[in-house]
Amino acid sequence: MSRGRNTSGRPMARKASQYTEFQVTEPAELMDFLMQKMSGISRNKVKSLLSNRVVLVDNTITTQYNFELKKGMKVQISRAKNNREFKNPMLKLVYEDAYILVVEKKEGLLSVATDHQKERTAQHILNEYVKRSHRFNRVFVVHRLDRETSGLMMYAKDEKTQHTLRDNWQEIVTDRRYVSIVSGDMERDAGTIESWLTDHKLYVSSSPVDDGTGRYAVTHYKTIKRANGYSLVELDLETGRKNQIRVHMSEMGHPVIGDERYGSDCNPIGRLGLHAFKLCFYHPVTGEHMKFETPYPSAFKTLMLKKPQKS
Repeated sequence: MSRGRNTSGRPMARKASQYTEFQVTEPAELMDFLMQKMSGISRNKVKSLLSNRVVLVDNTITTQYNFELKKGMKVQISRAKNNREFKNPMLKLVYEDAYILVVEKKEGLLSVATDHQKERTAQHILNEYVKRSHRFNRVFVVHRLDRETSGLMMYAKDEKTQHTLRDNWQEIVTDRRYVSIVSGDMERDAGTIESWLTDHKLYVSSSPVDDGTGRYAVTHYKTIKRANGYSLVELDLETGRKNQIRVHMSEMGHPVIGDERYGSDCNPIGRLGLHAFKLCFYHPVTGEHMKFETPYPSAFKTLMLKKPQKS
């Protein structure tokens, strides 16, 4: 989309002007494709672009050098310097335009400010970042992740965009997925958990029936792997209630590892075993379908490696 203003007088998201774009006309690996299209570029430079998360395939950030491209795909190279200018050990800037920010949060960082913690939060870090452009800039909270949950989050850059996202969340967000390691071997390969959740501030309780105080919650799950007394589970949220995954997995008898509040008695990786790895949505202003995905945390993969049997 070119620069300009829409009918409301607000600046348009200048996403198209921030990218060099290539169409894939025949199958190829991403590394070979970029070296061919970007004449004279070295393999190390391509790897640097990938590690800096400025290469997108069909609007999804891609870091895998041997990613298999298919005919008809679109490869984009971001020209924006924002991803390189933003540096924080607890927060990674994945995408930015005139209206939204998509970030990847590390475990241990609060999503939003509280009465007791205002500065060590993702919200504060991003406020400081956007104020570099103008001292009155700030970010607006759209949704949250628990402090000990890592993964993808989105913030708005103005109140109107925030309200659009919050008021139409179910229609705008097309895929919001988590990966978790839970205790024990899951009995089923896939299924759905439904209940009514009630927030008691310090914890969330679950009930199979509506007692008038709870909010309906639905979690779809798929078991990816079972190993070493744990299960790697992919979770698709139909609703987004507080502590929803943690409560539902505990209710099934397979609490998330490291989740003492909801019944876990083990913490083999020194953190909560929950990561928001996928976020797909329609852009609140341009309407474009945006897709973002991060790899499973390395600690998750290591724990799930099948250990050799002792002879």
